[in-house]
Amino acid sequence: MSTATFDGQPLQNVSSAVNGHAPEPPDRAPLHRLRAVRQQQGVSLRRVARALKVEPSEVRRQESDQTDLPLSLLYEWQKVLEVPLSELLVETDDRLSTPILERAQLLKLMKTAAAIREKADSPSLRRLVQMLINQLVEIMPELEDVTPWHVVGQRRRLEEFGAVVERRLSGGVWRDL
Repeated sequence: MSTATFDGQPLQNVSSAVNGHAPEPPDRAPLHRLRAVRQQQGVSLRRVARALKVEPSEVRRQESDQTDLPLSLLYEWQKVLEVPLSELLVETDDRLSTPILERAQLLKLMKTAAAIREKADSPSLRRLVQMLINQLVEIMPELEDVTPWHVVGQRRRLEEFGAVVERRLSGGVWRDL
């Protein structure tokens, strides 16, 4: 069975273009790395949704590497994920440039130092960690506001709600009990 074509395109692509939808190229390159960076940073979908003040379904839509997002929204994601904006963008080359790689490594080092500072029991260890943090900030001043690595199972603050509040159940669920 042969596929009908018009002007070199399969007929379904032509009909979708006529209906106002541009045909999608079969192998589109990703536009960003939001999902990969969010998972790498250990940030939950729910936390991003809360920070961006959108529903989790909207976060999933934005995370799709085919979603074309405005730069202002990418800046919001950058603040939530606490990474340089360049980390969210797709590099044309698989390798990161040296300055970006060094910045990413310094960011990881700072997150680790901040986590150690949070857990340090002895005054001497706290002084050493603070000295390390000061040296990192001296190298890269934008590291000053970096927070420690996110902890799995972190306690909620009083103003945060759990997933049970965010989910809606249909009325039929209660009748079946």
